[in-house]
Amino acid sequence: MVAGAIGKMDRVSFIKQEKIVAICRRVAVNRTQQTAQALFDGGIRLLEITFDQSSETCISDTAKSIEMVKNLFGDRMLVGAGTVLSTEQAKAAKYAGADFTLSPHTNIALIREIKKLGMTCIPGALTPSEIMAAWDAGADIVKLFPAGNFGIGYVKAILGPISHVPLMAVGGVNKDNVKDFLDNGFCSCGIGTNIVRNDVIDAGKYAEIEQIARAYVSEIGRGL
Repeated sequence: MVAGAIGKMDRVSFIKQEKIVAICRRVAVNRTQQTAQALFDGGIRLLEITFDQSSETCISDTAKSIEMVKNLFGDRMLVGAGTVLSTEQAKAAKYAGADFTLSPHTNIALIREIKKLGMTCIPGALTPSEIMAAWDAGADIVKLFPAGNFGIGYVKAILGPISHVPLMAVGGVNKDNVKDFLDNGFCSCGIGTNIVRNDVIDAGKYAEIEQIARAYVSEIGRGL
């Protein structure tokens, strides 16, 4: 059963429990609340709202979206800022109410600044050296990215010597392989356009987003 709220559980444990992080990338600010509501109704309790680095207003737009969703759900949904590349973006996310950050890369200085801000930090890495560098710098979870491009064989090889580091699979995760990643040692998965479909959102078909989310939640055995 999907938890109603984080309650007394710490954020990392809540992420490990809920497993699926829905990634909102380039979702218009005025559509974010409805999108988040549809995902929530479909059983999603972890949401990433990314910084669109190609947009001149990405900091203000992402901060506004995070703030709106946190105001809507409070502790019933953890909201993270994605594609965090700078301290400025991390601070904007923190002040907007973000619970965690995700990055596509390993930046030791940035990891330490995010931890100083009191947020759960999930940097991206690919190689064993990057994973351990991120972990040793204070990462709470390490995002293996792009996980789908390298497959389960690579994952198993990685997890052999560093099984103590909690990993989130991001990049190429879909309904056909999400359970494979979770069954083979990942604590969670980040899923973008396979759940948060911008074409469906732009058409205002939020019920379809809810249905897609519900199918993923059911696939991993966490139905409502």
